[in-house]
Amino acid sequence: MSTPRSLQKSPRVKATTIVTPRGSFAALCAAPARGGERQPALLVPGYTGSKEDFLAVLESLAAAGRAVTAIDQRGQYESPPAADPSGYALDQLANDVIWVAAAIAGDTGQVHLLGHSFGGLVARQAALAAPGAFLSLTLLGSGPGTIGGERAAVLREVLAFLEPVGTDRARLGTLIAQIWETQLKPQAEAEGTPFDIIEFLARRNLGSCPLGLAEMARHLLDCQDRTAELAELASFPMLVSYGENDDAWPVDVQEMMAKRLGAERVCIPGAAHSPAVEAPETTAAMLTTFWNHAESPR
Repeated sequence: MSTPRSLQKSPRVKATTIVTPRGSFAALCAAPARGGERQPALLVPGYTGSKEDFLAVLESLAAAGRAVTAIDQRGQYESPPAADPSGYALDQLANDVIWVAAAIAGDTGQVHLLGHSFGGLVARQAALAAPGAFLSLTLLGSGPGTIGGERAAVLREVLAFLEPVGTDRARLGTLIAQIWETQLKPQAEAEGTPFDIIEFLARRNLGSCPLGLAEMARHLLDCQDRTAELAELASFPMLVSYGENDDAWPVDVQEMMAKRLGAERVCIPGAAHSPAVEAPETTAAMLTTFWNHAESPR
């Protein structure tokens, strides 16, 4: 779970709704400081995350002269949920991203795409389905497939706890609220998280679709490694970046994924699994440099 350090938005960052043929998606949009001569970027958050996970980098990214949009995926926080479990399949979430990208792309019809953690798996799926829609792909703190280690163990425990109620949204919501009250909230308090952030995390946790949370957890535990397909198909620059202390996919696994993709690789000092929160200025500078280079042949 990414925890924003501040919920304060600059005047350049606006909350909005992006309407597509596949539905509406809550978003934070940062307007460029100058004339917007650079190509736009789309940021996709990870599991239990939301658009607010990118608040610390949005203004810095836009200051380079491009419009930057962070979204809530379907069923996350302020975006409407899917009608049934099939709506949370990876290909369905990827189609959402493709349509959002089309809505913000402008005259070129292309955007820079970034996916964080689980959002990276969705972004990869979108890039495989519609490679022509993207100028570049960044996988931030994401991996080639199934997540492992302690995070996988926690997800298995959560799913075992939720399994008896099946797809009953109301009962799933009750159980997820119980997890928040007995585990996640006390953990946040013990870590000294400010009160306003805890209030936000409660709204996000309880406002997200419980069925979506369960289905996304399953994807993290059984996701296919499609690195070879992406390496063969992609005609755009790729970046694999992660914090030096990432505790989701091991650093060496992400490094090997970068090599298999022929992607640029950047390890961010002082960061763990959420570099946009833990090292925002370094992350923003890295992304701006990468995106500018990706546009240079144009």
